[in-house]
Amino acid sequence: MKIKTILITGASSGFGRDTALTLARAGHRVYASMRDPAGRNRNKADALASEAAGEKLSLKIIALDVTSTASVNQAVASMVADTGVIDVLINNAGYATAGVSEGFTDAQVTQQFDVNVVGIQRMLRAVLPHMRKQKDGLVINIGSILGRVTFPFFGIYGASKFAVEALTESYRYEVSQLGVDVVLVQPSAYPTSMYSSAQFPSDTTSITEYGAVGEIPGAMFNHFMTVFQADDAPNPHDIGRAIATLIAQPKGQRPVRIVVGADFGSATVNQQTEPVQAGVITALGLGHLATVV
Repeated sequence: MKIKTILITGASSGFGRDTALTLARAGHRVYASMRDPAGRNRNKADALASEAAGEKLSLKIIALDVTSTASVNQAVASMVADTGVIDVLINNAGYATAGVSEGFTDAQVTQQFDVNVVGIQRMLRAVLPHMRKQKDGLVINIGSILGRVTFPFFGIYGASKFAVEALTESYRYEVSQLGVDVVLVQPSAYPTSMYSSAQFPSDTTSITEYGAVGEIPGAMFNHFMTVFQADDAPNPHDIGRAIATLIAQPKGQRPVRIVVGADFGSATVNQQTEPVQAGVITALGLGHLATVV
């Protein structure tokens, strides 16, 4: 197995933390990034560093805030200066929102997209110049099944993940001839801090006018929490394992996107959309962009 140098965002908890450890345990050199590891996330950073040190893993924690271009550029430049290469970028940073969509303010929606969508764009603009120079690289974006199917009351979050779908596929074509592979992982619902730290609508006045419908999000959320606490709850480690498998696969042979967990029909949407998208690219005379060189 070839050892890869990997940068992952949002590694303070959840999928990001587990994936960072999973890949380091597989022998890779991992740079686990998070916001403010010396401040608000110090306890999480220290715990991750201690676990990695105890297992003698090649894992380094770096500060990176995907909502700050300066922070992103500084972190990537520091990593390249340290390693000389970035083989894999995992765009994992993100958070969820849940509730009556009308109740989310403009500022809340802007923040959701700034982290979940624009954050990926910032990362790609910082990392791709290095991958282009290497003529090699792998980008793994963490989307969601909610980028393919819609749950009521997750509309704002789902909209951001629908955007990640388009962004991922377009980048996949655009950088395919430069030696860079871009794929998407679509997780289902898992018991991670994403749900416990989800944001809810700020405008509660409008929600009261929804009557009983406005009470549905709370009931849905409580149901998810009950499922997550059950003995047969889905295992978040599924994501790390899936990502490790993608990294191990040869370039050009990786799937465009994979669903991890209960798919709620999203896998069917993937299958039905794939030939349509292939037809679009062919009709544009750009079929060669579907193959990574």
